[in-house]
Amino acid sequence: MSTGIKVRNNESIDSALKRFRRAVQDEGILRDIKKHEFYEKPSERKKKLKNQK
Repeated sequence: MSTGIKVRNNESIDSALKRFRRAVQDEGILRDIKKHEFYEKPSERKKKLKNQK
């Protein structure tokens, strides 16, 4: 799960950073990090899934 981009010729750092952020968002890396930021007991996870339905 390695996300990387190569800076093109005559490409500004801003546009390369924008492409990188878009690639990270498309792969869902930040969403996954936030999901695993804190430990959640399996019973709490089940309750949360049950309440969403």
